[in-house]
Amino acid sequence: MEKNIFLTGQPGVGKTTIIKKWIEKIENAGGFYTEEIREKGKRKGFKIVTLDGKEGILASCEKEGRLKVGKYTVDIEEFENTGVKSIQEALENEKIKYIVIDEIGKMELFSERFKEVVEKALESDKIVIGVLTKAKNDFAEKIRKRKDVKIIEVDKKNRDKICESFETILKGGEDGLL
Repeated sequence: MEKNIFLTGQPGVGKTTIIKKWIEKIENAGGFYTEEIREKGKRKGFKIVTLDGKEGILASCEKEGRLKVGKYTVDIEEFENTGVKSIQEALENEKIKYIVIDEIGKMELFSERFKEVVEKALESDKIVIGVLTKAKNDFAEKIRKRKDVKIIEVDKKNRDKICESFETILKGGEDGLL
């Protein structure tokens, strides 16, 4: 059964927006989503926002470091102390039914701890809802091949329908909707 749901698609198509709207429809969720950090209309980086209200910097163009994606330096320590920790806490909390992971992408995949906790979440009895990079890499391919994972391709034509169809998607009946 496909109990874990991942959105994938081109950057800027609305995957995180869908995740944030889905979060509003569920209770008993843990994990995180990402947001852009903007200053005077320019993107300066990305932050992690946990579902219990904590925030941390994932990447910034104003920091120096060796782990880079484009112009952004990834802060693995900060990411692990917020994003990874939020997944671990969700796994340990018996009341949590859903684990939100936005996203499994280039920046996040610098962290081995992140990969380990994602695998634990997927193996758990909890439902994982997240965003999976469209880019090809071994870890993402491993997730795509899992029998318990449903991958939904998001584009500008179907994003509104996907956003509205959350309950149907959770019940496994999305094939006729997308």
